[in-house]
Amino acid sequence: MTTVPETSSFGQRVLHPLPDQLYATVSDLRDEGFLTAVDVTAVDYMAHPGRTDLPADVSPERFEVVVSLHAHQSHERVRLRIQVPVDDPVVPSLFDLFPGTEAMEREVFDLFGITFDGHPDMTRILLPEEWEGHPLRKDVDTGRIPVQFREAPVQR
Repeated sequence: MTTVPETSSFGQRVLHPLPDQLYATVSDLRDEGFLTAVDVTAVDYMAHPGRTDLPADVSPERFEVVVSLHAHQSHERVRLRIQVPVDDPVVPSLFDLFPGTEAMEREVFDLFGITFDGHPDMTRILLPEEWEGHPLRKDVDTGRIPVQFREAPVQR
């Protein structure tokens, strides 16, 4: 298996691969029996840059992609926390390993602006294509996102 820093949180293994280690790490975990990708999400730590819950050899970045995997046979879960720099918000797509991550990766892209390299359709999934910005980033002003309504159907 690819060697990456490991910690524990509430009895659960937490792996901390670099973005370029993510695909190989998840591939190895799948071979170990982690056959379900439960979640792919992200966190913007802009307000908490000096967090201390990472291993000493892992540099905190503004963004973190979080992947949760489950092994049904052993009843184990493993979480992967990938530090993603704001100036290069790209991680490899897990779609080839877990096709069910397609929509989750698009949601992270849409709301945080993190791109998944190798994804088959890296387009918005929740917001209109012409939408500017990514609303779950901490630098988006609260209440400044305009609400868009469709016209109500005409009653006849």
